[in-house]
Amino acid sequence: MAKGARKPDARFAVGIDLGTTNSAVATAALTAGDDPPPIEVLPIPQLVEPGEVAPLTLLPSFLYVAGELDFPAGSLTLPWADDSGHVVGELARKRGSESPARLVASAKSWLSFAGANRTAAILPWGAPEEVPKLSPVTASADYLRHLSHAWTARFASGLEQQQVFLTVPASFDEEARELTLRAAEAAGLPAGPAGRRWGAHRARVRRRRRHDRLQPDPRRRAGRRSGA
Repeated sequence: MAKGARKPDARFAVGIDLGTTNSAVATAALTAGDDPPPIEVLPIPQLVEPGEVAPLTLLPSFLYVAGELDFPAGSLTLPWADDSGHVVGELARKRGSESPARLVASAKSWLSFAGANRTAAILPWGAPEEVPKLSPVTASADYLRHLSHAWTARFASGLEQQQVFLTVPASFDEEARELTLRAAEAAGLPAGPAGRRWGAHRARVRRRRRHDRLQPDPRRRAGRRSGA
């Protein structure tokens, strides 16, 4: 992981991997010594069943737009306040396999797909009119916000006080990286000068060293899930 200018008051370096299928957070204490500190993969509390929260090492990058009768009242409560009306993570993945018209998946692929308006409310792609829509940027922000809440619940301090790195694929062009930064800003991730490398001002972003293959058209993937 590349390093940015260290915050003088930061206690941890935090790496966030916003993935197409899964997302994750890794952290290490910032120390003055020469020996590299141990890296911890952060357990991420998330709904795995209605009314059941469990810590998993990965957050499935799925979002379920819940209908009024989809879940019992009070069964979507998380360890932190969340009034988005969206289910994120393992339960979203499970319920989306049963009701794909309400499932948002591959939001990261949509961020890099120039054939769509990525700031428009277009997801879930091809969903009926009665299903509320959101943009790929908003969906990505929801994943990042969940990861940020998981950090705060564990360490009782916000990410704005830490040295944060958000990874993006080397295949992302300037616009896709800017949209990722916009999602990070909406999620409340800390601002920092390292983000200005790409003309943005609200998050530190480093390209992955590996070169990801270009993502296929996400509309086809959405069509296969819905059976279209």
